[in-house]
Amino acid sequence: MVGSGREGKFTARRARARRPGYRWPVPFFQDPPRLGNTYDSDPLLREYLARSLPPEALLAVEPELRYLGELAGGRLAQMQHEDRLNEPRLTPWDAWGHRVDRIELTPLWREAARLAAEHGLVAVPYERKLGEHSRLHQMAMVHLLEPSLDVYSCPLAMTDGAARTLLDLGSAALARRAVPRLTSRDPARAWTSGQWMTERVGGSDVSRTETVARRDGEGWRLHGTKWFTSATSSEMALTLARPEGNPPGSKGLALFYLETRDAEGRANGITVNRLKEKLGTRKVPTAELALDGAQAEPVAGLVDGVKNISSLLNTTRLWNAVVAAAGMRRALQLALDYARRRSAFGDRLAEKPLHQDTLAALEAEAEGAFLLAFRVAELQGRIEAGAARDADRQLLRVLTPLAKLATGKQAVAVASEALEAFGGAGYVEDTGLPRLLRDAQVLPIWEGTTNVLSLDALRALGAPGTPEALAEEAARLLASARDPSLRGAAAAASRALANARGWLAGAREAPRALEGGARRLALTLARALELALLCAHAQWCLESGKGKRAAAAARRLARQGVDLVDPDVDDGDARLLSEAP
Repeated sequence: MVGSGREGKFTARRARARRPGYRWPVPFFQDPPRLGNTYDSDPLLREYLARSLPPEALLAVEPELRYLGELAGGRLAQMQHEDRLNEPRLTPWDAWGHRVDRIELTPLWREAARLAAEHGLVAVPYERKLGEHSRLHQMAMVHLLEPSLDVYSCPLAMTDGAARTLLDLGSAALARRAVPRLTSRDPARAWTSGQWMTERVGGSDVSRTETVARRDGEGWRLHGTKWFTSATSSEMALTLARPEGNPPGSKGLALFYLETRDAEGRANGITVNRLKEKLGTRKVPTAELALDGAQAEPVAGLVDGVKNISSLLNTTRLWNAVVAAAGMRRALQLALDYARRRSAFGDRLAEKPLHQDTLAALEAEAEGAFLLAFRVAELQGRIEAGAARDADRQLLRVLTPLAKLATGKQAVAVASEALEAFGGAGYVEDTGLPRLLRDAQVLPIWEGTTNVLSLDALRALGAPGTPEALAEEAARLLASARDPSLRGAAAAASRALANARGWLAGAREAPRALEGGARRLALTLARALELALLCAHAQWCLESGKGKRAAAAARRLARQGVDLVDPDVDDGDARLLSEAP
């Protein structure tokens, strides 16, 4: 007798295993997800470019985009995985006791710098080879490459914003010196720029900036602490400081240009106190700096610094929105490929109705986010090329904060759900998957939090002509959605926009209610516009033989809800809940 119960069964299995010819069961190992060419696997990007670019322009740029898609899904993705544990390192002193504050970047970031320069990720909209479509070309490249570059979009966005600011403010001498470097395609010559505004007293409330600018015999010198400076390894920066004697508040601030090192490589009165320990974006060398006599030059006078930095912020917010859409697409590409490889409960995950439903919800969010972000890129390119109407400028003023705030929130939600689609593997660091969520979490925070941007959108809606420009945009998009399959989605967008307009008109008489509902208003406007853009795109797809995917995404986004305005929300309830112990 071999025994009974659990011990007996084990003994019987062992006895069978000793028989001649017995084969042990083959252990199961799950295939990891694979990317492939991320341009070819992104139908929305390809549809959008076919719809938005002149045929000759698409013919000119598509080979490069396909090459970048192959690079992003192949060598760069592999390098990113192998580089997972590397982070930037600060060496404060050299071996002989000299202060050097040398920041060593990761191998992938060094490769990203070369690629970004050679492919013109900053240069393209300034070269303007495609005229008003140049921003679309640029952002298509960013959309493909950024998810494989460990957030190298951070210095690129600030570099783009710095170039745009120097040109917009008419600072001829500074523009002649810096812009050719900022937009160079030569990796040995190209510069990147920082953006130094955040101080200990607050992030978005820059009116309390403590950095002081003092004039001496050699010009202006800055003194103070910058608590959070991203991409600190850049060659230059734009920063806010208060010229000595100026009044308090944002009006008394000035925008300054500085270079981080002199011609001999010595630090320009800048000490790196430490690199920041962050939840995500850990490859970005974010530092706390002390400025002790840093030589700087005013960019545009000695007041109105916050106003003067608006070109930079608008550009970086566009990048933020495009990067959010790119992150969602990468998470979905991985989750979709994994679903085709993973078997569970007798079938592939891709064949399970509930899993299909889950991924469809993420696809709808990602498609709406992409279209809103690229609509902002389209408008900015049109304005930069001198092809814009006044209504385009008004529309861009309100769409920029709306796109940034909505896509940032969507990116976090999609990344979280995508990780869950991998089960336990989504929580294991050496799969590389948790980085998707950690890096997404910065997107609602950088370049203005959701609340700050909601108030910004509210101010934009108070400008003459802006509400009308927004209404005209929505009406144009929804009127184009003629197919019966889009009728319900278009109606949902129309109702949400009407509800938002009605709420705004009533709330203007109650300042506390207006501010308290600003986030719900902004998210409603953004989501309703995403849905309207998706309806218009779906109509084009149906008419162009591109299939019914976009129409399905529009219906799904409508079902997931686009109207967050609730006229019955009581401001007193918000106070009670926020003050609860």
